[in-house]
Amino acid sequence: MSNVLPMTIESLVAILLLLTILYCVRLNGQLKRLKADEATLKTTIAELMTATETAERAISGLKATVRDAEQNLGESLHLAERFASELHRNAAAGAEVLHRLTQIASVTGLQAVLPAKPAVPDGKAIAAAALAVSERALARSKAVAA
Repeated sequence: MSNVLPMTIESLVAILLLLTILYCVRLNGQLKRLKADEATLKTTIAELMTATETAERAISGLKATVRDAEQNLGESLHLAERFASELHRNAAAGAEVLHRLTQIASVTGLQAVLPAKPAVPDGKAIAAAALAVSERALARSKAVAA
């Protein structure tokens, strides 16, 4: 009986050592997978940082483009407003000239030639008439220069 107890204790120690070795092998496998996942994670983080930097550069480029477009649009809008007010003044001056011509025609008896009420001027007709007048003036100036 005294021989059985040391044998049982040694057997129990051997079994515990075997379990410890198996646990270490399993733990080693988990550590290898963890290190492989760490390398993959580092690669993913590097790619994410690169993508973030690219996106930040693109956003700053877009902001610069928006600022330029806003400035150009503001200048174009200001220019368009100036042209619109100038056209309005020119249309008012043209209406005044037409009114004076109507008054002159009524005084001189040319009422049959002019309409009773001035019609609303057609923009295309006015543009065509202005083009014809400018072409005649250009032709006259060329004739004088020749």
